[in-house]
Amino acid sequence: MKYIEERNKVTLGRLDEQKRLLPPFCASFFLGIAQTTSPLTRLNYAYDLGVFFDFLTTKVAEFVGKKPTELTLKDLEKVDTFHIELFADTISKTNGERAKCRKLSALRSFFAYYFKRNQIEKNIMPNVDLPKIHDKNIIRLDGDEVKNIVELPQDGHDLTIGQKRFINKNGFRDKVILTFFLSTGIRVSELVGLNIGDIDLKNGTFRATRKGGNETILFMTNELCDILRQYIGCYDTHTTISCNIRADVNRPLFVGPDGKTRLGVRSVQNLVKKYARVITPLKKISPHKLRSTFGTNLYRATGDIYAVADVLGHANVNTTRKHYAEITADVRRNAISKFESKQN
Repeated sequence: MKYIEERNKVTLGRLDEQKRLLPPFCASFFLGIAQTTSPLTRLNYAYDLGVFFDFLTTKVAEFVGKKPTELTLKDLEKVDTFHIELFADTISKTNGERAKCRKLSALRSFFAYYFKRNQIEKNIMPNVDLPKIHDKNIIRLDGDEVKNIVELPQDGHDLTIGQKRFINKNGFRDKVILTFFLSTGIRVSELVGLNIGDIDLKNGTFRATRKGGNETILFMTNELCDILRQYIGCYDTHTTISCNIRADVNRPLFVGPDGKTRLGVRSVQNLVKKYARVITPLKKISPHKLRSTFGTNLYRATGDIYAVADVLGHANVNTTRKHYAEITADVRRNAISKFESKQN
């Protein structure tokens, strides 16, 4: 079973558990959005709705005394704009602006679903403003930091004694993971989903399952191919994978200490943070920041925002523009410099 299938199976199981904590009428909502949303999106909706219904039954006088599972569509019609604004104020105490916006967006979809199907008489959510999301500074590694973080898992410089014992077994694997992020820009979920059979060293490509479930073929640098060839144990450039594991193409590319279990997203996040804290303690580096580092370097090398969007798997190029707005200044500066040189 592929990673995406395994993950969806687990996610759907959690979704079923969470739906049992919600009002029974919510079942039709999740059924209605099943064809247009991913299992993970629906699970997050379920969590967010759970927070909302818990708020109603503990903070709003009209509903106090009821359990969330006892609420009905008639109760939903009693919810007004004030209740939503009070909910938004309450979650502001424990949620950042992005988490708050996500919860309110879930409610927008929820109320719109029942209003569209004439199961409630009014949709109050358009009257509630979503919080403004402030852009965060883009954090990325510079050239020396890229080189140092890739080498750290094997040279062990500045690591603790305990960490050095760990890298004796997994250091090379971690180096491959860091190199993969910094030379392809794939998401952490895409990386952990890779199997041996997804790697084609002969053509320098690999198959990734993108966000949303679509598969695509991406290219690897020569450096990444070389290090993967060592990691997989394949030294014959005319074969895709090594002879001793050719029969097991569904084996995860990156595994845990037992050598069998697929490395999880959280484990990869933790190992990136561990090495990054040594190399650049003032920067909070995550797999996504390594992705940003790659995207920045690719844009600087090509100046082609559409190519960057395609390689990163952004469905909308505006997403790419937003994330790399800072470095457009470099392009403008270069353009003016070229213009001035032509005038002289």
